[in-house]
Amino acid sequence: MKIAVISDIHGNMQALKAVIRHIKLNRYDKVIGLGDYAMAGPEPAEAVDWFINAKEDKGYILIQGNTDKLIAEYNEELFEAMSAKYPVMANALKNDVELLNWRQKDFLRSLPGQLNLEFDGVKLLLVHGSPRKNNEDILPDTSLDKLEEMIKDTEADIILCGHTHIPCGFQTLSKKTVLNAGSVGRPFTENPQACYLTLNISDGKFLVEHHFVEYDNKKAAEIMRSRTFEGADTIADILIAPNKRHV
Repeated sequence: MKIAVISDIHGNMQALKAVIRHIKLNRYDKVIGLGDYAMAGPEPAEAVDWFINAKEDKGYILIQGNTDKLIAEYNEELFEAMSAKYPVMANALKNDVELLNWRQKDFLRSLPGQLNLEFDGVKLLLVHGSPRKNNEDILPDTSLDKLEEMIKDTEADIILCGHTHIPCGFQTLSKKTVLNAGSVGRPFTENPQACYLTLNISDGKFLVEHHFVEYDNKKAAEIMRSRTFEGADTIADILIAPNKRHV
């Protein structure tokens, strides 16, 4: 079983299309989406429509990210609370909610927060942040002790996550593998290329690889700058130079 894992698209259709072309070229059996499909990106509505159509394909398995939940459950109190700490993201969220229609919001609302799967004798747990919280970070420098605490109640062989936009992987003392798929649409590494993860599972064993895919990030940034909310330029800059982010 060949599985591609994508996460944190954030409305970046240029990056998404490039990654899907790469996936199709390598003939993967399943595509797993770990959430954050729309918020604070160049084309949020178009991205949600793309995933609504993809969900009709049995080859796609999707869960909800923390920002998908924010869009689905948006209210003014949430906006005010976000504005105090993350004004650019709060402005993006408010504008996204205005752009998305009820069908798109219902789709994001309907996605499960976590999902257990099994392929060829290997148990997978799909989460966005961590098994405990959809916005908990699993980063390259997360300690093994902290990681073990996060995953202690899981029975999966592999925990797949995203959220941080930084790819990484761990083999724990409890014999679990934790893999962060990185970000398709807004990487937070020095490499601005779109990132996704693949799993090749056979007879209870698996091979893991992160892939980096070049895409037209200048075009994506141009579309991002055309959005009307305050701070859109800041997000556009991150698409060009992700290591200089300030939001």
